[in-house]
Amino acid sequence: MNRYFIEVGYNGAQYSGFQVQENSHTVQAEIDRALSLLLRDTVASTGSSRTDAGVNAQQNFLHFDTAVPLHPQFLYKINAILPDDIVLRRIYQVPPDANSRFAALARSYEYTLYTHKDPFMKDRGYFFPYKMDIAALQEAAAVIKTYSDFTTFSKRNTQVKTYICKVMESSWTVEGERIVYNVTANRFLRGMVRGLVGTMLRVGRGKLSMDQFREAIESKDCTKADFAVPPQGLFLMNVKYPEGLLTPITFIP
Repeated sequence: MNRYFIEVGYNGAQYSGFQVQENSHTVQAEIDRALSLLLRDTVASTGSSRTDAGVNAQQNFLHFDTAVPLHPQFLYKINAILPDDIVLRRIYQVPPDANSRFAALARSYEYTLYTHKDPFMKDRGYFFPYKMDIAALQEAAAVIKTYSDFTTFSKRNTQVKTYICKVMESSWTVEGERIVYNVTANRFLRGMVRGLVGTMLRVGRGKLSMDQFREAIESKDCTKADFAVPPQGLFLMNVKYPEGLLTPITFIP
């Protein structure tokens, strides 16, 4: 058996999330279906990062095992099978014990707001035409890096054993009519990025003071967070692995 990592991107608008779920249309289910059809063998992949319903990814990874040799035009053929809103970008040969989820060192997300109506942004951002204090947003983002327990920003009904996350990057940037939040951490909890964004927006609009923001984090109570920002503004941008783990395979175009 050979183990492969695959790098994918997708528009999550039409899916009930990334991970395979019974009686639900998911990104991973479509990928497994395409792999199984092409390889003529049942494939059950493992994903590096789960995204919620409607969330997008510029880059996500999965791994799968197969003894079937890969077709010389594997990339072309698999993308012909996959729906238009999912692309398989690259495939990598990896050691047989490499795990796309547990080998990941960090994940990076981006959340985009746009402040003026734009029909080309409605599926890629959150229309937020309100006056905000950008300096307060930046201060709140910096505060996040001083904490490690993010229980407040985890949705209920999760089965994780720890709420500890190491946040390496947390900042807002203004790009014309777009306001973008970038966050990188070793791991993320269910709903965490949208919870962070929604709660920081309350700070930016003056509805929550910085002291109250800190109190919300320290409360470890998810009812103190605001998760009510829509999914289409959220993108999984990058999954980082140890140097030298991924060896790309070259295929015939």
